[in-house]
Amino acid sequence: MHGVSERIWRDLLSSDDAGVVGTPLVWDKRAGVFRGWSISHSFRRDEILLYRPVSRLFYMSVMAKKSSAKTSKKSKKRSFGIKRWLLRWTLRVVSVVFLLALALTALWGLLNPPTTFYMLQESRRLGGVEREWVDMDQIAPIMPRAAVAAEDANFCLHWGLDVTAIRDAIDAGGSRGASTISQQVVKNVYLWHGRSWIRKVMEAGMTPLVEVLWSKRRILEVYLNVAEFDEGVFGVEAAAQHYFGVDAASLSNTQAARLAAILPDPKGRSASKPSSFVRKRTGQILDGAATIRTDGRAGCFQS
Repeated sequence: MHGVSERIWRDLLSSDDAGVVGTPLVWDKRAGVFRGWSISHSFRRDEILLYRPVSRLFYMSVMAKKSSAKTSKKSKKRSFGIKRWLLRWTLRVVSVVFLLALALTALWGLLNPPTTFYMLQESRRLGGVEREWVDMDQIAPIMPRAAVAAEDANFCLHWGLDVTAIRDAIDAGGSRGASTISQQVVKNVYLWHGRSWIRKVMEAGMTPLVEVLWSKRRILEVYLNVAEFDEGVFGVEAAAQHYFGVDAASLSNTQAARLAAILPDPKGRSASKPSSFVRKRTGQILDGAATIRTDGRAGCFQS
């Protein structure tokens, strides 16, 4: 540190620009001063006589400034280190969550989900639930068309999120739903029920992933097997037997449309004892199912 201050004054006293003529000074560590010959230094603009060594006071002020600069530099380094550590761990957590979601999505794209969180909750509450998995080939062709017509008419046209439906729901003040069948599958299979912004964000993040890794036919197949049709009744096979005493492959057009009509409120509506609203809704769903079959909007899950 002494050498730095000494160099500063050496440059000052030997500078050609300053017009200095003299002998270099030497730092006296014991006395804490610069020593040299008592010489006169002439400057172009001002004539200043320097007859004594540089005082300790100036040297200490220089050292204080250097110490303050070093402290500030260390503080900046420490702050940068903390930010980098937080960023590194945030990226690690995000990566782990993404890989886990990717693995689970790929898993249930190949295997049939044995149960869901909501099913487990209802089973614990009711002492058991009715449910039997059936492949799409074992379901009457009208049933998936009726479900799409009732819940998500543009199922084959979007990538998991129906932007138009979301915009319409916002314009309606949130009084109408905008969840696609793909979103409902993500909610039913991977997440939980109930209104929550956290769940909505996770749902919106996982839905495109399901759309990429699963076929539309697979998404609809899982949906029809995990959807709730009555209290403790899950899946179209259990619903067909519960309401009509038939299997899913034997459902008539009207029966399939009624099952689709109760999907938004399975505990408040009945397919076997339909209210006037359910009867009216059944007719609308039948018309919609015929429409999507004609205009090709059922082509992604039926040939």
